[in-house]
Amino acid sequence: MNGFPTALRVELRKTTTTRMWWVLLLVMTGYVLAIAAFLALAFTAGPQAAGGPPPLPPEQMRLALYTVAMPLGYVFPLLVGTLSITTEYRYQTLTYTFLATPRRGLALLAKLVSATLVGLLFGVVGVLAGLGGAAGVLALRGEDAGLTGEVLRALAQSVLGMGLWAAVGVGVGALLRNQVAAVIVVLAFSQLVEPILRLGLGAWSATREVSRYLPGAAGDAMAGGSLLTVGSPVQLLDWWAGGLVLAGYAVVFFVLGWASTVRRDVA
Repeated sequence: MNGFPTALRVELRKTTTTRMWWVLLLVMTGYVLAIAAFLALAFTAGPQAAGGPPPLPPEQMRLALYTVAMPLGYVFPLLVGTLSITTEYRYQTLTYTFLATPRRGLALLAKLVSATLVGLLFGVVGVLAGLGGAAGVLALRGEDAGLTGEVLRALAQSVLGMGLWAAVGVGVGALLRNQVAAVIVVLAFSQLVEPILRLGLGAWSATREVSRYLPGAAGDAMAGGSLLTVGSPVQLLDWWAGGLVLAGYAVVFFVLGWASTVRRDVA
């Protein structure tokens, strides 16, 4: 695959020389850390706390708190992937990208790999933020951190899942092209449409199985569960199956975006 290493280096340079990626990274870090700390406070406030969440087994509580970056923070790498291509459409720099790399499929593949690598970085930072926020509060409360092998595996799987979310974003951006529309679709679907779908489909036994294959549910499966699934009648997929489903979404959107891009003029 001649030219791919060069194309990948160019794409990584494009990302790391702009402010957007680290602004999103900082916002995600603060958001995940604050949410993890707040939830840890809520879950360790005692059974008498008015309006507090129901008590959970300690192992389940720690797992849900430490992996909070996956169900709540995945929108950030998803946006990174989406913006990696819609920004080029917006500022009309994609023409120069395709002039430098005439094989459009190769250029898009470089974007996919670059965004996935950045998404993995978001995953590492997000997991550390969730771990730091929750474990810090647990330590202040005199609770054991409980970093068992199961928890560490879930953290590693969450990092991988964040990388896959960034890959999904590249396909979505290539398909929609318009930056404003793509951001609105990503935010609306991740923050409103899918949660409602998961709640509605999960409430009926006839559609409960379908809800496990929604992208957010697949991501939660990779993290070993989340606070969003506590008390839910929906049984999540195994982590590896959730990874395959999420990777499948990434492949489908990428192929659709690739087919749309290679057939259209970008000037």
